[in-house]
Amino acid sequence: MADRDVEVIETTAGQIADVLNRLGVPKERMVTVVIEPDDWLTKVRQESRRLVIAAGLSDEDIDRLIKRAREEVEPHV
Repeated sequence: MADRDVEVIETTAGQIADVLNRLGVPKERMVTVVIEPDDWLTKVRQESRRLVIAAGLSDEDIDRLIKRAREEVEPHV
């Protein structure tokens, strides 16, 4: 993990210690745990969709933008 700035891990509360141990995170290292509401992702997706519609973008526009972004990133991977 030393070569990364931020590591995002999704796991259950009961598995946090096991996952950190498996990743080699020392027990004395400080970590931050964010507890998300069960419906957090749904709410974010709904809000994002509202903003996309308000901007006048279609599903095809979004697909095209995602494809373009992937093409821009791929040479650097």
